[in-house]
Amino acid sequence: MTGRERSTFVVSDGLKIAADVAGPKGGRPVLLLHGGGQTRGSWRDTIDILAANGHRAYALDARGHGESDWSPNGEYTPESFSRDLRDVIRQIGDEIVVIGASLGGIIGLLVAGEGGPLAVSSLVLVDVAVRTNPYGVKRIQSFMQANPGGFASLDEAADAVAAYAVDRPRPKSNDGLLRNLRQIDGRYYWHWDPRFLESWHPSHAAAMDRLEAAARGLKIPVLLIHASRSDVMGEEEVAHLRALAPQAEYARVESAGHMVVGDKNSVFNKEITQFLSQGADVD
Repeated sequence: MTGRERSTFVVSDGLKIAADVAGPKGGRPVLLLHGGGQTRGSWRDTIDILAANGHRAYALDARGHGESDWSPNGEYTPESFSRDLRDVIRQIGDEIVVIGASLGGIIGLLVAGEGGPLAVSSLVLVDVAVRTNPYGVKRIQSFMQANPGGFASLDEAADAVAAYAVDRPRPKSNDGLLRNLRQIDGRYYWHWDPRFLESWHPSHAAAMDRLEAAARGLKIPVLLIHASRSDVMGEEEVAHLRALAPQAEYARVESAGHMVVGDKNSVFNKEITQFLSQGADVD
């Protein structure tokens, strides 16, 4: 946590959104939005790289995730997440870059496409687009819905992750899992509100036309990072997004799955720092 500060944003419905902040106060602000079921800890290396490059980086826990408040009525829709992001952006200022993975990318796309350059000045989509592969999405859903009773140990949780991420080397230590787990009465549970899936997936499916319109409305620099081994994004999904947003740059990360930030972090960080250094504007 060297060089990082803990911060909290209060959004319009009173929920507290937890964040790590790093980098000079005068640096260009960059918001890091994690995927569903993850926490801001997934950006632990990226936030430091951004700070070292002079950016003011904010890694957020989405509502219902990590140390952010849970919605009292279980509201985890695209609109509720988007409203939170708009509230945070208003508190930070303008010229904001949004880097979003999976769920975070969808929310970033909605806010950037609907709010225009005044809301978001540049957008990075990490292995997500308007369309996704139903097989990969279903596999994620199945993983997240499994083990509602939690785990008796960190080893049990690590076994579940290994069974899902079969092409990813198993970490030598389980300590990293603690960022994504909470302990209750001696058992370990994922660090997100289980009502998230009930609210998010049906409402996300209903928002597809809205997402497509948002992508078509993008008038800012966009970078799409695509993991070569992703079962969530394929060439068809990539082509669809680039047809909607022709200015989008494309980077393919080899030997990486959907969790590309963790699989190939150094490559990922190189791609985003190069993109941000260009500072190009889109007319």
